[in-house]
Amino acid sequence: MRSIAVIGAGYWGPNLVRNFRASKDWDLVAVCDLDADRARRVIGDRSTVEVETSVSALLSRRDLDAVAIATPARTHAALALAALEAGKHVVCEKPLADSAEAAATMVAAAEEAGRVLMIDHTYCYTSAVGYIREVIASGELGEILYVDSTRINLGLVQPDVDVFWDLAPHDLSILDFILPGGLVPESVSAHGADPLGAGKSCVGYLTMPLSSGGIAHVNVNWLSPTKIRQMVIGGSRRTLVWDDLNPQQRVSIHDRGVDLTTQALDAQVQREAVTVSYRMGDVVVPALTEREALAGMAGEFAAAIDEGRAPRTDGTAGLRVLSVLEAANASLGRGGSPVPLRPVALPVAAGVLA
Repeated sequence: MRSIAVIGAGYWGPNLVRNFRASKDWDLVAVCDLDADRARRVIGDRSTVEVETSVSALLSRRDLDAVAIATPARTHAALALAALEAGKHVVCEKPLADSAEAAATMVAAAEEAGRVLMIDHTYCYTSAVGYIREVIASGELGEILYVDSTRINLGLVQPDVDVFWDLAPHDLSILDFILPGGLVPESVSAHGADPLGAGKSCVGYLTMPLSSGGIAHVNVNWLSPTKIRQMVIGGSRRTLVWDDLNPQQRVSIHDRGVDLTTQALDAQVQREAVTVSYRMGDVVVPALTEREALAGMAGEFAAAIDEGRAPRTDGTAGLRVLSVLEAANASLGRGGSPVPLRPVALPVAAGVLA
């Protein structure tokens, strides 16, 4: 069993504390926060978990193998770099950093230190998203023609980020996890609206042509009176629908679609007509085991360290998501014009981790 500390006892920190305390793979030894009372409340009474208010003191502990960072994104890079320099493995809540440049620095530092850097893309550790990844990899859906993702609700207007940076990282991290080769779109187009006059986009639409020839579309919205968490993945053979708010039918696979065939009308002038036929087959609803995603994330973090490999959602996954968000920012500044995705140089894999 390895030892871990959680840095940050605010919004997400308590969830990490609860799951690392319950994990058979981890011994939670400390919670670090500038507010000692808040850290104590998160830990609770009758606990051997220690409270720490100094990051430097925490990282100097010899009995500490890893840290989980749950602080504002602007602090992630500095904290992660300090932890890696101290020889600790690191898992960060999303987003990995506040810029792709900072994230690339973190990835490079982890490679150089021979330590695991993981991003807590929580949805990637749900049973539903794991099943979707397997179905796409198996070829059951065929070639991916389109992805239409909707994440809307009457939500809190964030003070420091727009709706793209608040909600879209969930959808982008899922796409990065389920699409073969990860999320590497050719370009990104973003359109946003600020009907409240909040000074930032409260409604947003992302469009991304994929290298496979398909297209992905993400709709995010803070102003919707109804809450929708749905992704439709259309393939050349079948279509998959994921409805995260429907526990009885989170995933369904539809053998329904449109088939196009061409028919020669005049061989001499090579005229062709397109025949459209509609396929109306079965709908399959797989039985999925419900489990807490963060528990799976904690287990994967430990397994990656023990096996000397990259985790399923490693630092480069977080970097790819940030690259798309930065391209979306650039597109917004250009009135929605497509912005080619800027390639980010990644360090060479370091091999077996210590």
